[in-house]
Amino acid sequence: MAQADDRRARVYLAGHTGLVGSAIHRALLETGYENLVVRDKDELDLTDQAATRRLFADEKPDVVIIAAATVGGILANWEKPWEFIYQNLQIETNVIGEAFASGVRRLIFLGSSCIYPREAPQPLREEYLLTGPLEETNRAYAVAKIAGIELCRSLNREYGTRYLSLMPTNLYGPGDNFDLRSSHALPALIRKFHEAKMRGGPVRLWGSGTPRREFLFVDDVGRAVVFCLQDSRAAEVPDGMLNVGCGEDLSVRELAALVQRVVGHEGAVEWDTSKPDGTPRKLMDVSRLRSLGWAPAVALEDGLQRTYRWYVENCT
Repeated sequence: MAQADDRRARVYLAGHTGLVGSAIHRALLETGYENLVVRDKDELDLTDQAATRRLFADEKPDVVIIAAATVGGILANWEKPWEFIYQNLQIETNVIGEAFASGVRRLIFLGSSCIYPREAPQPLREEYLLTGPLEETNRAYAVAKIAGIELCRSLNREYGTRYLSLMPTNLYGPGDNFDLRSSHALPALIRKFHEAKMRGGPVRLWGSGTPRREFLFVDDVGRAVVFCLQDSRAAEVPDGMLNVGCGEDLSVRELAALVQRVVGHEGAVEWDTSKPDGTPRKLMDVSRLRSLGWAPAVALEDGLQRTYRWYVENCT
């Protein structure tokens, strides 16, 4: 098999059409990886073990990147916990299990910052995993992602594979989901402020606005994945875990003000404090990845401007 840092390596990217997957796809192509294996959802159901096994038998990838997942914001997580845990567990066990069975030695699994305990010290270090209770609103999704990390960790410890789990902070960018019932906070803010700008009037937002969040432009996580493929030191980190973020956060109220300015909405902002806030703070400690030489390239306001332009051009 070709090595992961060899641009001739056959790379299977699961979930290449999603927000994260499409950014990884762009980064791979920009770096010179052209021997890519991808499948649309209508071509391959990753919750189907037999179909997943056939893919590995037919394509024989050298490297696997798992960006496929059932994802959503606080409302979607709260309303559909069964779908979030069941479908993600199926995807992870099928892809990781079949990758190992077919001899794949390098794999990158994309997790989430929600794996860390709700009351964990800030910033969130990789070693805080499983040290306390999870945030209730997305516990099902978090448990599924923790299971994916443990699958990779267990294979590494028992069989000497070099499977890596990357924990991105909150991501945003072109191609995001702007559906108000299933989107994450930032794209929902963009849509709400844009629609209020078009019709005139106030914007009503969930919660108190006091929780603090960190945001990373999605192309930065794409570049981080490729960086980790090419730097052999990445696979040697403790438990095969690396946080991916910018190491800076702001309150949801501050974020709303920034989005309001980028969109150009001039009306009032009202906060519905009867709605949940979610985790009080989620700031990632990214010292492990930064020590290897990686750093994000896109500042928040620049990324918001790019994302808003994409939304206007593609969703309105």
